[in-house]
Amino acid sequence: MPTPILIDNPDDPRLADYREVRERDLVGRRSSFIAEGVVVLEKLIAAGRHPIRSVLVAEKRAAGLGPLLAGLPSSVETYVAPQPVMDAIVGFPIHRGVLAVGTRAEPDLETLLAALPREALVMGLIGIANHDNMGGLFRNAAAFGADAVLIDADCCDPLYRKAIRVSVGAALTTPFARGGTGEQMVDRLEAAGFSVAALSPRGDVALAELPRAARTAVLFGAEGPGLPASVMARARGVRIEMAGGFDSLNVATASGVVLHHLVANAGRLNRG
Repeated sequence: MPTPILIDNPDDPRLADYREVRERDLVGRRSSFIAEGVVVLEKLIAAGRHPIRSVLVAEKRAAGLGPLLAGLPSSVETYVAPQPVMDAIVGFPIHRGVLAVGTRAEPDLETLLAALPREALVMGLIGIANHDNMGGLFRNAAAFGADAVLIDADCCDPLYRKAIRVSVGAALTTPFARGGTGEQMVDRLEAAGFSVAALSPRGDVALAELPRAARTAVLFGAEGPGLPASVMARARGVRIEMAGGFDSLNVATASGVVLHHLVANAGRLNRG
């Protein structure tokens, strides 16, 4: 573990990546992202999917995080700051007291699909613009063992700080790739041998009747507009049956119901 560097000046240029976090959330960080909280940092380190550039922790948290920080590569700078200094750097009271900067390392869509096993479950997201929903979708993908998540060009960023936090770090551990339109996503999934299902209250097939193919992809759209008609026309429409007078669920909730059905039928749930 590298020796922690004590920071006592919020204007220290070495902390530029952490300065005014909320404002930079709005404009984006291009090749980097911010991970917040102990659990998220644990997953970032354990997954090893994205290189870690540095870690900033509140002084009062440093001793308790010793074992976790010891697992960092020697090249990772570890900064420790008194709470008031950390708050001044970040631009708001950062109660979790743990931040890290990572470098994005996402595969392209073709590389991700080529690396999937012969039997695979994929979640496809089209037009998801809400970061809370994006985080919840990734959390469910990880909880139910989805092998990958595909994201169209209109989706928000899974590595936005809030999306990572809501996903409880799952956005850092579940493989994902972005690109193209919903129709292009279906093209690539079909070319890779996937049976493609699309969730809609107007789906022809009830979820309880949906079989699990060796390679199954399930598509989810934004709340309100749902999946585009052009995508629905290319996939098997599936609905979640509900009580009379109600026909929709939050998209993250719906994904949990669907993924649970598919993995339970395949015997892939941990019953221990």
